[in-house]
Amino acid sequence: MSVEFIIQLIAALMLGIGGIFAIIGGIGLMRFPDVFTRLHAGSITDTLAPLLIIGGLVLLVGFDLLTFKLLAILFFLLFTTPVASHATARAALAAGVQPLGEDTRETGASTSKS
Repeated sequence: MSVEFIIQLIAALMLGIGGIFAIIGGIGLMRFPDVFTRLHAGSITDTLAPLLIIGGLVLLVGFDLLTFKLLAILFFLLFTTPVASHATARAALAAGVQPLGEDTRETGASTSKS
């Protein structure tokens, strides 16, 4: 096996796994009950899926000007996605949206059912 084949194989795996994470995130956005759990599903996969997809594309492109453009896009996404998620959650709280589940701030109890 040549080095090029191994790089293409790793890139294909990264692209495939990144696509799977993106699909799982989309399913989570449709299935979760409230804005906060949907936001969690979206923000986690919005960071991990592009990381894998752009990483796979960088491996395929090699050392080129396009590599720097892809890394700039990745850098932008890695810093703006958490900020946007935080701003969305704060806006939802400011609008009066309450998370589903019981409030455990007073007792410090866990929300898991044993």
